[in-house]
Amino acid sequence: MPADAEGAAPAAALAVEALTVALPPGADRPFALREGSLRLARGEILCVVGESGSGKSVMAMAVMRLLAPGLRVESGRVLLAGADLLALPEEEMRRVRGRRVAMVFQEPMTALNPLMTVGAQLAETWRTHTDLSAAEIRARSLEALREVALPDPEGALRAYPHELSGGQRQRAMIATALALEPEVLICDEPTTALDVTTQAQVLSLIRGLQRRRGTAVLFITHDFGVVAEIADRVAVMHRGELVEEGPVSRVLTAPAHDYTRRLLAAVPPLRAPPSRRPDAAGEAVLEVRGLTKTYSAAGLFRRRRATRALDGVSVTLKRGATLGVVGESGSGKSTLARCVVGLLAPDGGEIRIAGAPLPRARAEAAKLVQMVFQDPYASLNPRRRAGEQVAQGPVAAGAPRVEAMERARGLFELVGLDPAAVSRFPHEFSGGQRQRIGIARALAMRPRVLVADEPVSALDVSVQAQVLELLRGLRARFGLSTLFITHDLRVAAQVCDEVAVMRDGAVVEAGPVAEVFATPRHAYTRALLAAVPGREALGLGEGPSAPAAPPAGAPTAGE
Repeated sequence: MPADAEGAAPAAALAVEALTVALPPGADRPFALREGSLRLARGEILCVVGESGSGKSVMAMAVMRLLAPGLRVESGRVLLAGADLLALPEEEMRRVRGRRVAMVFQEPMTALNPLMTVGAQLAETWRTHTDLSAAEIRARSLEALREVALPDPEGALRAYPHELSGGQRQRAMIATALALEPEVLICDEPTTALDVTTQAQVLSLIRGLQRRRGTAVLFITHDFGVVAEIADRVAVMHRGELVEEGPVSRVLTAPAHDYTRRLLAAVPPLRAPPSRRPDAAGEAVLEVRGLTKTYSAAGLFRRRRATRALDGVSVTLKRGATLGVVGESGSGKSTLARCVVGLLAPDGGEIRIAGAPLPRARAEAAKLVQMVFQDPYASLNPRRRAGEQVAQGPVAAGAPRVEAMERARGLFELVGLDPAAVSRFPHEFSGGQRQRIGIARALAMRPRVLVADEPVSALDVSVQAQVLELLRGLRARFGLSTLFITHDLRVAAQVCDEVAVMRDGAVVEAGPVAEVFATPRHAYTRALLAAVPGREALGLGEGPSAPAAPPAGAPTAGE
C-alpha cells in the first residue's frame, strides 16, 4: 500500500471491523462471516477472493446494508469516514448508497430494470440525490456514458438493457455507480460472465477510472487472473474467515496460507499439455458443413435488422475427442451448439452424426446429442427431485420408470454424488454438485455427442477444476466425444484436443489446441490470447510471442 508524504499509511476510505454475520438455523455453519476486518485505503483497489460460500459477497452486502432475509449482522462495525454505517437510520443510509458508496453487481441484466431505458435509469440516480434540471441530467448522463467508453452514447441512452451486449450493459452499470463520484466503489464479480476481451476492457476501464478519480475500490472475485490484473492488495476468504491478506505481488508469488496455495494451484494454465494430440485418422462422429443461421429482429422504434449468427461454419469432431469452440460473446458459439443439439434449425448447411443427418425431430436428436448448460441452477426444474430429472429422458424414450431411476442412481455415483441424493431438490446442492447433476442427466440418454455450453463459467476456480477433472475421467472411461463451448481460453487449453476460433459467425482459425495457442496464425486469435487476465503475473503459459492488437475493424468494448 502506498504511503503518503509523511511515510504513514493512507487514510482509510472504508474500514470493516470484526464484522460477524450469522446464518439462519440449519445452515452448514453458524456464520456467513466471522470477525472479518478489512481496511480499504483511498485510491486503492483491494480484491477479496475466495470460493463460493466464502463470505466475500456477504461482506459487500453487509457494507451496503442489503443483506438477504435470514442473514443478520451479529457484531462489528463498518466505518465510512468515521461514521458506522450499521448504526445509521435507514433514511440516512439511503442517502449514502449511490452518493458515497456505490455497487456494481455481477449480472447487469438482472440489476438493470428491463422496462426502463438506460438513460432513464441513469437519470434516476441524479433525480434521487440532486436538484439538477432535466437538461443538466441529460448532459451528465451523456458524459457518464462517454467516460465509460460506450459506443454511441446517444443511442445507449435510448436503449433498453436487452438491446445492449453484456459488456455494454456492464459499462452502463459502472456509469450509474460512478455518476455521483462516490468515495467507495464495490464491484461484486463484475466480469465473471464476460468473454476474455470484454473482461479485459472492463478491468482496464475500472482501473483507469479509479486512477483518474482516486476512488477506493473493493473488488469481489474468485478469479486470480483478475486479481493479478487489477489489485493493489488481496484478501483471501475461506468459509467466512479472512485467512490471508497482503500486497498482490507477495500473495501471488509467496502465499502464506495453504488455502491460498490451493486456489492458485487450481488456476488452469494457458499452455496445453504437449502429450495430448488428436488422432488425425480417427472416425468423425460429428460433422458440421457450411452451417448458416440468421436472426431477424425489430425494436419498437427501429427497422428490422438481420444478424448473421453463423456464416458457413464447418467443424469436425472425432470419436473420443474434445473440440473446443472459443470466441467472444456474439461470435456464434452458442448458436452453433443449439443447432448441433437440435434446439435451433439452421438456415443452411448440414449436421451429420456418425455419418447420418441429424434427425429433425427433437426426441430423436436427443438420443444422439445431449447438452450440459452454462447455469446449472437455471437448467434444473426447482420443483422436481434431482433423480427424477436425470431419469426423465430415458422414461420419455420408453424405459420403465424403475429402470430409469436405477440408472439415475448409478449416474449419480458415476459423477461423484451420493446415490441416495436422487431424492433431493436442486436447491439442496451446491453449484458444482448441480453441474454434476446436469452432466448425469445428459449421460442418461447415452448420447454419441455431448455438447457442453460454458459448463464451468459460473463456477469458482476450485469447483471448476473438479468438474473439468470429472469430464476428463468420463472421456477416458467411455470415449466421450465432446463439443466444448467456452470463452475461457485457459479452460480450453486443458480439456480440448482441437480448437475452432469463432468471430462474427465464422471460424477464423482451427487446429490442434497446443499449436493454435502456441503459434496462432490469425490476428484475432492473438488478440484473444493477449487478453487473458493475469497471464504474465500468474505464469499461465506462453502464448504468442507478443500481444497483438485486434485486427482492423475489430469490435470495441461490448460490441
